Amino acid sequence: MKTEIKEPILHKRDSMAKGEILQKSNKIKENLFNLEEYKKSKTVMFFVSFNNEVDTHEIIKSALKNKTVVVPKVVHHEIEPSLIIDFDNLVPSGRFNIPEPIEIMKIANKNINMVLVPGIAFDKEGYRLGYGFGFYDKFLKKVPKAIKIGLAFDFQVVGNVPRESHDVPVDLVVTEEKIVKCKRTL
Repeated sequence: MKTEIKEPILHKRDSMAKGEILQKSNKIKENLFNLEEYKKSKTVMFFVSFNNEVDTHEIIKSALKNKTVVVPKVVHHEIEPSLIIDFDNLVPSGRFNIPEPIEIMKIANKNINMVLVPGIAFDKEGYRLGYGFGFYDKFLKKVPKAIKIGLAFDFQVVGNVPRESHDVPVDLVVTEEKIVKCKRTL
């Protein structure tokens, strides 16, 4: 079931031109920055995009002007949040060459107000299909009070994604077209 959802979305995402990705990512940035939840958050953890994900590089550079910015560094299969002060100091690292800080500048998890979460697909209840490593689900359990927001292209929001007991849903999904306020059914 997961593969049936992931494959067409990854194919569509991978076939997007760089210009289209940047244009849609800029709209996503505007939608995110206009959110009241974002405006109220002092410390925001961003994912650093790679391949054809929503491009967060420019979003992070803009956020550094007026937010405390945190990015993940993967250490022993766990996300360690690290403060950053300059995006250009990140270096490609790990299996996917995702830019990360060289050294961790520690921040207490309780100080993170918002976490922006990557995903291949999201549903309207906030559940997501990631890359299958479980890094974000493990980390999101450590920041229960933080607002969790998925950043995705509009076509990545689907009817339902399969879920497991360890999955941590997001509160909102921001696309270039809309803001999805996730409602969970019991």
